[in-house]
Amino acid sequence: MTKSIENRLAHLRAEINRHNYLYYTQAQPQITDQQFDKLMRELIELESAHPELITSDSPSQRVGGEPTDAFRTVEHVVPMMSIDNTYDEAEVRAFDARVRKTLGEEPRYVLEPKVDGVSLSVRYEKGRLVQAATRGDGRRGDDVTPNARTIQSVPLRLEADADLPEILEVRGEVYMPNSEFQRLNAQRESAGEEIFKNPRNLTTGALRQLDPRITASRKLRFVAHGLGEVKPMPVETYWDWLRLLKRWRLPVGEQTARADNIDKAIAIIEEFGATRGKLAYQTDGMVVKVDSFAQRDKLGATSKAPRWVIAFKYAAEQMQTVVRAVDWQVGKAGTLTPVARMDPVFLAGTTVQNPTLHNIDQIRKLDLHLGDTVVIEKAGEVIPYVRQSVPEKRPKHAARVEPPTKCPSCGSQVQRDADSPYIRCVNPDCPAQFKERLRWFCGRNQMDIEHVGDKLADALVDHGLVKTFADLYRLKLEQLVNLERLAEKSAQNVLDAIDKSRSASLERLLAGLGVRHVGNRVAYVLAHHFGSLDALKAATTEQLAEVMEIGPAIAESVHDFFHNAAGKHVIAELQKVGIDPKVDKPAADAPRPLAGMTIVVTGTLPTLGRAEIEALIVKLGGKAAGSVSKKTSFVVAGDSAGSKLDKAKALGIPVLSEAEFLEKIK
Repeated sequence: MTKSIENRLAHLRAEINRHNYLYYTQAQPQITDQQFDKLMRELIELESAHPELITSDSPSQRVGGEPTDAFRTVEHVVPMMSIDNTYDEAEVRAFDARVRKTLGEEPRYVLEPKVDGVSLSVRYEKGRLVQAATRGDGRRGDDVTPNARTIQSVPLRLEADADLPEILEVRGEVYMPNSEFQRLNAQRESAGEEIFKNPRNLTTGALRQLDPRITASRKLRFVAHGLGEVKPMPVETYWDWLRLLKRWRLPVGEQTARADNIDKAIAIIEEFGATRGKLAYQTDGMVVKVDSFAQRDKLGATSKAPRWVIAFKYAAEQMQTVVRAVDWQVGKAGTLTPVARMDPVFLAGTTVQNPTLHNIDQIRKLDLHLGDTVVIEKAGEVIPYVRQSVPEKRPKHAARVEPPTKCPSCGSQVQRDADSPYIRCVNPDCPAQFKERLRWFCGRNQMDIEHVGDKLADALVDHGLVKTFADLYRLKLEQLVNLERLAEKSAQNVLDAIDKSRSASLERLLAGLGVRHVGNRVAYVLAHHFGSLDALKAATTEQLAEVMEIGPAIAESVHDFFHNAAGKHVIAELQKVGIDPKVDKPAADAPRPLAGMTIVVTGTLPTLGRAEIEALIVKLGGKAAGSVSKKTSFVVAGDSAGSKLDKAKALGIPVLSEAEFLEKIK
């Protein structure tokens, strides 16, 4: 019986791995998602019934259950060097001339798309994935193996054959497909959160998540483009190496090509430049590599980069289109942001129609008129922007784009901030402002109220059901089910999420109020210094400004909110519905071993989260600061501490580990 189960498990694992390869690497699925899920369910059920038969390379083991505390540092056996790059064809030809001069013969080249992602080294021993590490400084990187295991295009086990080396390090790039990036940004917009600027930065953050489950949710991909330690080396050229990687079901660039000479290489670069915008991921160039490993060894490397490779980077992709109108969108703080309405144009893989113009100073810098032809650019970023106008194509009598004198939502007078390019509606009852504030209030990093996205927030305001934040806590089921397309179950989910937020901390509430200059860090500082809404209401501007990290501008903004009519109304209404969180203060006779001390926490600590240790510092009488200065008493540092640790050492400030800190306060 056990043998038949082992055979069935082996068959299921092989089938799931094959279909993962076809879906994520070849983009040629052969079965439906439902059929795939059925195979996975059977595998998990069998493994649950027979846990002794679970293997680490089983497809069911991609995502671990527990977050890690930190990333350990690992040494690269073969350094992950950077590569030289150029925007100039003449420099590519000069690179070829240097190569031919050193070799005394004509080399072949392999060309690959330069994927705009995060470098990763993936190590296999006897065909099994044993380690994945970031580039780091080239010699040492972070061990991100649990996170790399969640990437479906990274095989947990390679297809064994006669050529598979005992030790195999594959270098490549982790990236986020454009479709996934746009999906995540759409979610963030719906939640009232700031959108991500580009897929590369988001990929970096996803790969360094302490919880692999979060990494898995980002749906990252991997593409191989190099090698590290390989024992024994089965081939003599990089082209043959790529063919082996394909055989082992490792993904390689679809547009990879081989050229017999530099003229053919340049032609490939030009061809790829015309089509790269249609790819499902971001690229910013083409990498030209000498094919022969023996020739690479002869060419060697400088202290920074190999002499056998160069990257040709394309100039920023640009298109021209026409501005038909400029709308001014109202933000949660009343800021009016100009958005261009243009003839749609296809640029770097997406259709662009409504880019932001940022502010009136930017409009003046562009000398923008309605009807202007403008140059749109992405320059490797997903977010497009207007590079310049083209005055020679301007229609006669074209009207200059002017800032509004009244709010487009409520019709109130607007004003320009002093020493700032931003224009604001100062009406606290502006409906457009409140919709944005409501989305922000419900956001994940504020009150974390699920199910209240853009559409529902708009509907609640438009139907007059929510006029202040407190009205959320007065909503009834019958009110919600009367809204369009909101079934009773969905309405109850909304009410349950709202009720759950009643237990949110004071710092989350302060962050959610939308007070100007008060983000999550400032909200934390205020919450742990004053401890309650009433204490904040009673604080003077001077008392606020005396708090560590709270400067005059923040102090004035916070004081104004708690003392103007609109702010006082918001707080009073919240307190009426029981939203009045407090930070527990220590008893008067409680020990205060950190009294008078200013402490900075940096890096990832073994057991305590940053918020947890900062709360402990405040509880014991200290001040938890966000930056290092001469007034800092000591720094508590964990892994990846960075610039704060460097500054502390430079100033001679004591640095404690978490264990030393806990011993100090014991």
